[in-house]
Amino acid sequence: MAELIVALDLPTGAAALRVVERVGDAVLWYKVGPVLFVAEGPSIVRDLVSRGRRVFLDLKWHDIPTTVGGAVEQAAVLGASLVTLHLAGGMAMLRAAADAAAGRLRLAGVGVLTSLDAPSYGEIVGRTVDDVGAELVRLARMGVAAGLDGVVTSPRELGALRAALGPRALLVVPGVRRPGDATQDQVRTATPREAVAAGADLLVVGRPVTSAADPRSAALAILEDMAT
Repeated sequence: MAELIVALDLPTGAAALRVVERVGDAVLWYKVGPVLFVAEGPSIVRDLVSRGRRVFLDLKWHDIPTTVGGAVEQAAVLGASLVTLHLAGGMAMLRAAADAAAGRLRLAGVGVLTSLDAPSYGEIVGRTVDDVGAELVRLARMGVAAGLDGVVTSPRELGALRAALGPRALLVVPGVRRPGDATQDQVRTATPREAVAAGADLLVVGRPVTSAADPRSAALAILEDMAT
């Protein structure tokens, strides 16, 4: 059954924990990304874990194998449940991360950011890219072969990835918006209902919840849409 992750992309721990308190028991998972982690450091992960929440530590590591393996080890000690790393780091880096995880936390690879379309991704790799989905499938297969649990994907590539990776792969999906929500800087989006129907395991939603006048009601509305 798909679950909701609320992205705490906020500048202070106090602001993030206020959202957690207001959402209450409606949501178990919370994402800590670069903004909040740089502001507060490991303490924000400890605070969330101590409150019984699961932490998606979304720092997208991309470094030499020893460094990434060490980062995964420390994330496991910290109590994170899920972390991200760039698939472009290569097989040796991905295998080092999988060895360090050792089943204590899950690993999701990042291939193509949801803010990128085919022309902008083509500029990065230095060639024409007609199909972002095909690129992501290629990278995702490498990640799973290296021992990762799954990948982060936009909603539009969900069907192709589920077909390519099978039913056990973990598919983490940002860029989820309810009908009428502003897409902000997300390019490839879908509704919660569409993402679940296409095979998502974890849906990541930030500003539609954290910027809402009533974050709990906003989260419940998303969960209701997922359930249908």
